[in-house]
Amino acid sequence: MWTLDDLKNDRDTQITAICIGFFLIAFPLYFSVAASGVDGSAGMGGVRDYEVSGELTYVELASGGEYIADGTTYNIENLHTDAIDGADDMNIVGVRLTMTYGEDDESSNGGPFSPCSIPGNNNNQADTISGDTEHAGFTGSASGQNGGQGGSHFAEAIWYNDSMMGVISGLSEAEIVAQIDAMGAGLGPYNASVSVAAETGGGGGCQHTDEGEDVSYTVELIVFDYAIAPYIEITDV
Repeated sequence: MWTLDDLKNDRDTQITAICIGFFLIAFPLYFSVAASGVDGSAGMGGVRDYEVSGELTYVELASGGEYIADGTTYNIENLHTDAIDGADDMNIVGVRLTMTYGEDDESSNGGPFSPCSIPGNNNNQADTISGDTEHAGFTGSASGQNGGQGGSHFAEAIWYNDSMMGVISGLSEAEIVAQIDAMGAGLGPYNASVSVAAETGGGGGCQHTDEGEDVSYTVELIVFDYAIAPYIEITDV
């Protein structure tokens, strides 16, 4: 135990006391500063510049083909992530329904000498193919037409911030994660459907019939794998 005289006269005691005082002040200050750079989520960084990189992959949930009659809707059934191995470990951030179809297949009532042989009377009219997809209240819809040739289009629903890429400023790491990680929200049942509105062409006594359209479909889960790192700007010296 030191006495007041030791502190006044003993150089070793003075040095020891100064060192103890320094650490008593420095350590709380250090941990206070360190804590200010870490947000409430364990191990995540606080507000600063971050660089977010990532890659989208698509995991097939269902596929097939169906002849869809004019004015009707085909519902794609049994869509659930339980059918996907390892779905619990995926960051599922969306769903995409892709529809593919051939050229318009109208039929006419004309022969080589009928009104259908007159130029302009035997033109087909494009059909409209529409798709809808849904999960947990998130919806996506899109329509396309086949016209004089086949085509393809997709309907998509997402539930993450797809603009959160590149250098991000003014947010903590946890705030960034909250916008790009679905946290299991992509698990569960899905809904998807395809409908056809057929149109008939012809004219001038040339009658066309069009009863529907053959449509191939693929339902895919959208998976986002990402990485977040502190952004360090490198400038020329």
